[in-house]
Amino acid sequence: MQADLFAPETDIATPRAAAAGLQAQADALPGAWRALLAPCLTAPAWQELADFVDGERAAGKPVFPHEVFHALHLTPPDAVKVVILGQDPYHGTGAVGGVELPQAHGLAFSVPEGIKVPPSLRNIFKEIAAEYGDSPAPRASGNLEGWARQGVLLLNTVLTVEQGQAASHARRGWEAVTDCLIHALAASHPNLVFLLWGSHAQAKKPLLTDRHCVLEAPHPSPLSAHRGFLGCGHFRETNRWLEAHGRTPIDWLAA
Repeated sequence: MQADLFAPETDIATPRAAAAGLQAQADALPGAWRALLAPCLTAPAWQELADFVDGERAAGKPVFPHEVFHALHLTPPDAVKVVILGQDPYHGTGAVGGVELPQAHGLAFSVPEGIKVPPSLRNIFKEIAAEYGDSPAPRASGNLEGWARQGVLLLNTVLTVEQGQAASHARRGWEAVTDCLIHALAASHPNLVFLLWGSHAQAKKPLLTDRHCVLEAPHPSPLSAHRGFLGCGHFRETNRWLEAHGRTPIDWLAA
């Protein structure tokens, strides 16, 4: 996903505390996720990935997000109803009160409160408004933690990135970890909805079983949204599936 550019004059915020090492962040995951991810985080490739990410931070490179597994802390495995797959964390910053903060905060497509809504997320909101007849007034907040707390796992397939360097942590080992996570979740939890937008997300379809609802569309980026994302009807279709399987639908208007 492409990051917006913001207020070049503003000062870069000093983080409240240095980001914890990647292994320490994995060790701090809720027990249910640690159990599900055990096969994913014990291979030698995981240690190589952790060494790489920690080494980049130690070298003084700004690596986003600081809370790498934020999505997993907000949505336990047994609470997951819907999985929305992103690709790369946002690699830019946004101005809040005259201070620049990272756009990425560990949830695919989401940005922290106060940061300008990025273009892909604006198109997601546009589609929801069209499906539900919501007011055309733009939504001010791009923070999707409200979805996460309802059971929407907002998962990027690469979980870290260097500031200003799109896809800089791709092909460093994250793909194997998130493939393992997606496969383990799909194998152990039936009747989920997977929203696969764009070819990168759709490449994960072989990891899934036929007991799930898999909805595919072009990516919501302004470059492709008009090719079928806008008008896809995925948000209402997701809720129809959830209700048909005895689960509470998502309030998409309550992000």
